[in-house]
Amino acid sequence: MHAQLRTMANEGYIVQQIEAADGMVVREYVSSTGLVFGVAWQGPQMPDLIQLLGASFPLYEAALPAPVHRRAPVVVHTEALVVEMSGHMRAFSGRAYLPNLVPRTLAPEVIQ
Repeated sequence: MHAQLRTMANEGYIVQQIEAADGMVVREYVSSTGLVFGVAWQGPQMPDLIQLLGASFPLYEAALPAPVHRRAPVVVHTEALVVEMSGHMRAFSGRAYLPNLVPRTLAPEVIQ
């Protein structure tokens, strides 16, 4: 991925923002211990969720409502994983986080 990386330090966590040449912006939320506890994205197409969610992708797949309508927002809320995404052609956005890893001092709404 040919992209620019920006790092923003906050109290208790870091946000790493990756901006690709195609307009995709991905933000990784990293705890002070180095664990990624959340990601958010926006761009002209859907990102590769397997790459973005990593080891959590099987949890996402298992929790997907059936059937998934292409134009409807996708919302998955489990104890282990939250994924919310929506969009249309050239304007997709979403976020995913692991509720048990979000720092206690941070509201999940900050992940966006």
